[in-house]
Amino acid sequence: MATLETILSNIDAEDAEKEEKTLEALSQASEASERYEDMVKIMERLVESKLAKQAGLTPDQRNLLSVAYKNVVGAKRSSWRVLNEDNQFDADDLVQKYKKRVEKELEETCHQILKVLGELSKQNGDRLKEEEDAETKLKLQECQVFYLKMIGDYYRYLTEAFPVDEYKDNCNKYYNEAMEIAEQALEATHPTRLGLALNYSVCHYEILNQPKKACDLAKKAFDDAIEKLDSLSDVSYRDSTLIMQLLRDNLTIWNQSEDDAQQQAEDE
Repeated sequence: MATLETILSNIDAEDAEKEEKTLEALSQASEASERYEDMVKIMERLVESKLAKQAGLTPDQRNLLSVAYKNVVGAKRSSWRVLNEDNQFDADDLVQKYKKRVEKELEETCHQILKVLGELSKQNGDRLKEEEDAETKLKLQECQVFYLKMIGDYYRYLTEAFPVDEYKDNCNKYYNEAMEIAEQALEATHPTRLGLALNYSVCHYEILNQPKKACDLAKKAFDDAIEKLDSLSDVSYRDSTLIMQLLRDNLTIWNQSEDDAQQQAEDE
């Protein structure tokens, strides 16, 4: 029975177009069958090929990469949370060693992802600096926001398990860089810009302990998008409105938490 490595080694790398289509098809098949570890390996082969050819990923390929990484790391994050619930498991030495193993897997996987994203972001950033055509530059800016947002996401995931200053600072740094480009280049209703605002506001609230900044960012993103809602295309309407709902839900929860905290302070 052929292993995934054997299957990948049999793909003709000389025919770039055929290689790309085959890897996309394999990635879609692995997604459909929920074999996300395989999907990561397939997409990283595609990324490696694209980087070698100095070519960027298409929007569909970027989304496949995002899905692969998100599901693999999501499973590890869920495992870490379960193992770290208070009094969930005995403080046995072997249990503690197992927890450390899960933590190490989570950290190593995030760093592996960050390495790939860093290479993609650097290549895209270099192309962006040299590009003069306005339409092509806009596409590269959208792509850069996508990559920088993902880098911020994975530093945020690392910070959940390892709350060290380095991870917190990088989380804030990459989200902020992405936001600066997004506000300059993308419409307020663009799903990537809205998704960035959602995740960056969560970063402010949960990671950086800045609830006011979290609420201000989420409210501004929501209000700006509402003003442009009529201009939304049918293609992005569903994605954009779903993220807007999440922004509003977070605002409701965060504002209620703030009100409860103030009431508690008054009562005391």
